Amino acid sequence: MRIGLIVGPWFTVPPEKYGGTERVVDALARALVDAGHDVLLATASDSTCPVPQLPGFASSQPDEVGLTLSELAHVIKAYRDMGDVDIIHDHTLAGPLYSHRPQDVPVVTTIHGQLSAPAATLYRDMAKDTAIIAISHDQCSRVSGLPVAAVIHHGIDLSAVSVGQGAGGYACFVGRMCPDKGLMEAVDIAREAGVPLRIAAKMHASEEQSYFREVVQPALGSGEEFLGELSDPEKFELMGDAIALLNPIQWHEPFGLVMIEALATGTPVLATPMGAAPEIVRHGITGFVGSTGELAACLERVPSLSREACRRSVEESFSSGRMAAEHVDLYGRLIGEFKDKSLPVKHHLQDNQRQAPINL
Repeated sequence: MRIGLIVGPWFTVPPEKYGGTERVVDALARALVDAGHDVLLATASDSTCPVPQLPGFASSQPDEVGLTLSELAHVIKAYRDMGDVDIIHDHTLAGPLYSHRPQDVPVVTTIHGQLSAPAATLYRDMAKDTAIIAISHDQCSRVSGLPVAAVIHHGIDLSAVSVGQGAGGYACFVGRMCPDKGLMEAVDIAREAGVPLRIAAKMHASEEQSYFREVVQPALGSGEEFLGELSDPEKFELMGDAIALLNPIQWHEPFGLVMIEALATGTPVLATPMGAAPEIVRHGITGFVGSTGELAACLERVPSLSREACRRSVEESFSSGRMAAEHVDLYGRLIGEFKDKSLPVKHHLQDNQRQAPINL
């Protein structure tokens, strides 16, 4: 297949540090090429994903995250220049709503964020002419009346992740500096279990900085170490040496890439039963799922878990190859359905043109 991928203008593919959507698109693009498909990627010009990229885009614009103007200009150019592809997979919010996109190419989009009521309204409108992919069953279960073409869990490139020994004697937290990610709950869990905690967190936005300065920093003690935001190699080293990843999220996170990253290093995950966590963590096998109050006792049971089983769960269920194969299956089905719908219409128009030529 010839597959066009569109991602927003704000971060590179892959991201230098934080950036879940861009990291997933990078893994998907590479895996599609490895499977023998042609991929054309519309992304910021300083992206380093090793697949053919559309030229002429600006460099990444992290300071403009969420700005409609920059996203619209980006996706309009992407659709205009995408060229001769069989299907377009758009990972932006604005792109599938663009009315002047090519009418002879099927478009599919992935819901990367939470399906709030306003977002659900947008996706219902998109679904009139765009196939929708959800990233977890929990994500699409929270709205009604939204046709979902497929639920496809994220995957990661395991060749870039080594299995650690968990010999560091600490638990770790990796995420974004905000209350929803459950950092303060992770601190409480580690303290109750008597385990040191190392914290790696993205902290760019003003509200993230305020939360750290006003809530987190004053609460940290000698048992906690704040590391800031880490690169991928640094992150995987942190995870691989940890006895467990603490992920006591406080919202219905649609997926949670950090959990499969930790499992890929062989590190068990302790999570609250929110969002997609129960779809990722196998309770008592690759970690534990429970309330914040239950997870401290679970942390003491981590040595009974198999790090090999954690890694194997990603190899079997969350690899980039599996993710790409499920996308290819969906792409093929959508292309077939698109052709079935369009061919009769084209033939009909041609017949009309033969019977009643237009006089200019």
